[in-house]
Amino acid sequence: MTGRRRNRSTSLSGLPGRSRTTRTALGAGALVACASLAVGCGIVPGGTGGSGDDPITVMTWAPQETAATNKPGMPAFARAYARWINAHGGINGRELRVLTCNDHNDSVAAAKCARQAVKEKAVAVVGSYSQYADAFFPPLEGAGIPYIGGYGITNTEFTSPLSYPVNGGQPALLAGLGNALAENCGPVALIRPDTIAGDQLPALLDSGLTSGGHAPALDQRAEEDATEYDGQSEQALQRTTTDPVEQGCVVPALGDRTNTFMDSFRRARQDYPEVRTGSVLGSVDQTTINATGGESGPYEGAYVTGWYPAASDERWDGMKKVIQEQAFGDNSIDPADAGVQTTWIAYTVFKEVVESLGDGEVTADSITGALDGGLKVGTGGLTPTLQWKFQDKLASVGFPRLVNTEVTLQVVRQGRLVSASRGSVDTTQALQNADVA
Repeated sequence: MTGRRRNRSTSLSGLPGRSRTTRTALGAGALVACASLAVGCGIVPGGTGGSGDDPITVMTWAPQETAATNKPGMPAFARAYARWINAHGGINGRELRVLTCNDHNDSVAAAKCARQAVKEKAVAVVGSYSQYADAFFPPLEGAGIPYIGGYGITNTEFTSPLSYPVNGGQPALLAGLGNALAENCGPVALIRPDTIAGDQLPALLDSGLTSGGHAPALDQRAEEDATEYDGQSEQALQRTTTDPVEQGCVVPALGDRTNTFMDSFRRARQDYPEVRTGSVLGSVDQTTINATGGESGPYEGAYVTGWYPAASDERWDGMKKVIQEQAFGDNSIDPADAGVQTTWIAYTVFKEVVESLGDGEVTADSITGALDGGLKVGTGGLTPTLQWKFQDKLASVGFPRLVNTEVTLQVVRQGRLVSASRGSVDTTQALQNADVA
């Protein structure tokens, strides 16, 4: 297709295997947007990244101040977590040093962040977001650095042997949404980015739709960083209002640009019969619903799938305590944001892993050894008990590292995002039938 941009990186198979014992430092790229806690932004004393009484060094990265998706709350929360954990005695008495990096939604910057993690002797990358897996995983894999609790935006996060995801990423969200829409919608139109990452979304949504006996979604590509979506809105409405009996559904999955799409959609829908909308957390949250009119806005009645319990759930009290003590007033840290929540869970996992090592050396190798050795990690009920195996239940469809297949279903009622069902929905069966080849 003319003008099609292929600027997001995913893979359905793992990257070439590299020995975890390979510790050769890659070329030291330019440092990018670095901030650190506990010590200055430089080489860790002793060069071990976590031996003896040295601080334990980790990194968290995410895009900030770009024209596409931004997740400033993730590195901001990581810095707050470091202040909090160090104020409470560190991890096993060891100081935690957190480096943060801005990947700028750019493959070159993402690779620089990874090379910086290698240069700074980070023992893990924790709670991060980047769409450029093919850029950041090779440096990490070459140095044996684990990637714990990525956002789940690329398929490589569910295939790399050094990836330890805490949620089911886009695969689980879209499969769960498709399953919900199958029972409640006529024709379904998916509006998604015209990128390599976006190319994976139709099959994932369809896995849930078809498991519920529904026809596949109508696939509409859109520019990821467009300033308006009038044409896409008209097309989606035309395609979903053809059935005089069943109400159609429109599913925008455009990240930060979902709100831009819904602004265009709100204007266009006035000339068409009623349709419902559905989306996933990360594209839609309560702030978005409020900004688009609340109860009178286009999201009323929309189904939204998420990875975790609602933000009001008491299981988030530990995260909120960190924010209250160390980041009160930082508007970039929203406790209802899925990125912030993922970062909290990722650091919870990391803390448990380090504590499991006792007085032993804390290195990238020892952390991956513990994780690969069958360690079971609890997250206070925010996820199922996590345990990563080399080949898990979704290995046959290209997701061998996807261990948390549960999603929550929420709905917008009277302008509020509330639970649509008790507990969570297991998307394993739907994903096992996904055609993601």
